[in-house]
Amino acid sequence: MAVQEMREFNRFYTNLIGALDYGKHLYTPYTLTESRVLYELAHAPRTDAADLRAELSLDAGYLSRLLTKFERDGLVGRAPSEEDARRQRITLTSRGRETAELLDERSRDAVGTLLDRVEPGRRPELADAMRTVRDILGTDRTKAPGRRGAVVLREPAPGELGWIVQRHGAVYAAEYGFNTEFEGLVARIVADFAQHHDPRLERVWVAELDGIPVGSIMCVRDDGPGIRGDDGGPVTARLRLLLVEPEARGHGLGERLIGAVVDFARSAGYEELTLWTNDVLSAARALYQRAGFTLVTEQPHHSYGADLIGQDWHLLLKEGATTRQKGTPQ
Repeated sequence: MAVQEMREFNRFYTNLIGALDYGKHLYTPYTLTESRVLYELAHAPRTDAADLRAELSLDAGYLSRLLTKFERDGLVGRAPSEEDARRQRITLTSRGRETAELLDERSRDAVGTLLDRVEPGRRPELADAMRTVRDILGTDRTKAPGRRGAVVLREPAPGELGWIVQRHGAVYAAEYGFNTEFEGLVARIVADFAQHHDPRLERVWVAELDGIPVGSIMCVRDDGPGIRGDDGGPVTARLRLLLVEPEARGHGLGERLIGAVVDFARSAGYEELTLWTNDVLSAARALYQRAGFTLVTEQPHHSYGADLIGQDWHLLLKEGATTRQKGTPQ
């Protein structure tokens, strides 16, 4: 391909998406780079300043000035990393998360408007062409042959809540022999989230690998009636619907999904995080234990066409907090 042809394509695409005047394009005070940093902070489970520099190829001084602006605007907080005091941990405040969600919503609307110009019959062709460009230009020749691309944790696209239900039903049937009773349970959980969730306190993530959804997890409020924390905030969050597709395992994806829930629950002000699982899910239980969860109770039951031992796991998120919730299935 001639260099000139690629440059012409770059000019065409940047004009098409409004990259040169991104703030005006989305009616926000933030540039494309600033918006991208907020996106990374909202979707990465753990983010140090060094991680941002590496992921976005940003100059250290420029990123520092950008983060100082965000801190002044009340969008982020900065503190020494718990793993390495020499590194700086960056977290979104509640205002920062609301801003990131607003930018994400406006970006989705803008892309939706752009796709409205494409005939429905040609949209698969467009998607294939974009995947081809990513496959060719995104290949890192320094990687070992066969190594997969980067994982992205994001909000579900339209139709992907249904994908979560379908894949849970299929994967658990294939691996554990669960019947449709389990799929029905997942469908009720997803439907309840779609209709009633509070975006400030509840969230669902889809993990994408090489442009394909390969995992999911959910964080929902699990307070009993009238229960509030000492500061009037939420008490208990529940981790639900952890799934990693078989072909995507071995990339640390489950750990990243669980980490996203833990970080979100802590930043939302919850005192504890709880989950219910079954003894046969040995790989998932090992991930929960590594994340700091403690097994609290076990109880045998017959569900989904199988004899199982249900387990309640809890993780305290605030110093001095005590467990207040009893476990319930899923």
